[in-house]
Amino acid sequence: MHAPPSTTPVLIVGGGPIGLTLSILLSRYGVDHLLVEARPGTSRHPKARGIAARSMEILRRCGLEDAVRDAGLPAAQVFFYRGRNLVDPDFVRTGVAHDASCGDEHTPAPGVICSQDALEPVLLRRAREWAPDRIRFGMRLLSFTGAEAEAGDERTSETGAGAGLDVLLEDRDTGRRHTVRAAWLVGCDGAAGTVRPRAGIAMDGPTGLAHYLSIRFEAPLGAVVADRASAAYFLAPPALGGFMAVDNDRNWIYQYPFDPEHPRASEDLDDPHRLAALVRTAAGIPDLDVTVRDTLSWRMDARLAAGYRSGRVLLAGDAAHVVPPTGGHGMNTGIGDADNLAWKLAAVVAGRADPALLDSYDAERRPVARRVIDVSDGNARSRTGYRIDDELLLTAAYRSTAVAPDPDLPAPPPLDVTGYHPSGAPGHRAPHVRLVGPPEVASTLDLVGPDFTLITAADTPAWHRQADAAAAVGIPVTVHPLDGVRLREEHPGAFRRLYGLPASGAALVRPDGHIAWRAAAPPANPELREVLRRVLIGGG
Repeated sequence: MHAPPSTTPVLIVGGGPIGLTLSILLSRYGVDHLLVEARPGTSRHPKARGIAARSMEILRRCGLEDAVRDAGLPAAQVFFYRGRNLVDPDFVRTGVAHDASCGDEHTPAPGVICSQDALEPVLLRRAREWAPDRIRFGMRLLSFTGAEAEAGDERTSETGAGAGLDVLLEDRDTGRRHTVRAAWLVGCDGAAGTVRPRAGIAMDGPTGLAHYLSIRFEAPLGAVVADRASAAYFLAPPALGGFMAVDNDRNWIYQYPFDPEHPRASEDLDDPHRLAALVRTAAGIPDLDVTVRDTLSWRMDARLAAGYRSGRVLLAGDAAHVVPPTGGHGMNTGIGDADNLAWKLAAVVAGRADPALLDSYDAERRPVARRVIDVSDGNARSRTGYRIDDELLLTAAYRSTAVAPDPDLPAPPPLDVTGYHPSGAPGHRAPHVRLVGPPEVASTLDLVGPDFTLITAADTPAWHRQADAAAAVGIPVTVHPLDGVRLREEHPGAFRRLYGLPASGAALVRPDGHIAWRAAAPPANPELREVLRRVLIGGG
């Protein structure tokens, strides 16, 4: 492996789903960057599995929806099984919970079950395709230094790689060390990573809520579950834990809860015969042919970083929040972090935005993570079970300097746990409206990015003049009128209804798909330009 570049605008530490998604998004915005990952390759263990609708929308924007679906379980198997074992005749099987209020379709990209060992190669291929020679596995961060690494409240207007942090990296194969000057450093290196503690950011919240051993094994269970194929198999007491389907045939995960303080815990968990016996007992098949492939022990925590930014250091994913897996929201929350952060970094690196814009990343994403942790912790404590809510993260709504709020509306909650209710108010994710037009455009969400997007109900010259005024000061805006010429709504009037706009209105959508501003009619003055300036200043 040859030496990494000596300077980079953005250095991503961590090549799991969050770091790879951030790399792909930065490439989409034309931002040069470097990603380093200490592991030699992608995950061998399934780990996280559920990719929720909001994450699929983000991956769809990156051209990866079909590839991820192909790598995941068939949609016909996305059910959740509850029974005393895998052969219980009195089992119950339920589907993913959706909010079907008003009979509306809420997303063009429903969630999928795609385990992390299958997802990461898909993301890695795209990251390397879009950023050749900028994705370095087998390279770890040793340290970073710089005034702003130590003084988290210091700000600067410099955005290039000439200012920033000196980051010491090591090639794990050769032992060679390299120093890279990075304008911005993003820690996507997980809960046990090095970036957050080296940046002096505390992590608060309970640890050790439960301990599990994840046993990856092979067994001929395809015929056993043929009439009850599901994504997850929750076992009722007195059974322990549950099964996660990798392919619903020969490849499986058994999640076994254990007490680390038990005197025989380490002995039991290291004995392959004992592990196979645990699988047979949980499956309810005493003579099942089991081959244990590997194990991974993990601890359930519920923790949140005290902040997502310290100077030029930012956090995303498990480095910023550790979410109990009960509900499947942890990785999805991290993918949302990457989506929120990428366009802001791109604007700062390009010089279109003040670095203070990055403070809105913490203001928008940290409250969402706090609520996700609370929901997931509640699921873990529930004695009656919990639902898998594919649409929970569609309800994320932001209140920050990167949003121009409607003055007459109250601040939205970070998440709406009662279900997804489409809203065109600033801060909310832009509602999905099915469109008829070019083959690659089937939804209003397909119009989003990489620049700001102005969606209008009619092709009004005044709205084009508003966009031209913004472009004249270096802030590109793409206008998409739903006028029935190039684009039309499959159900006429849906855009105006869901976005709360009259026929003369428009919604300004950020590159991450959240609404920054809306107006009932084109203003006489260049208000769009001024709104964008305020958004990109970030309150500085």
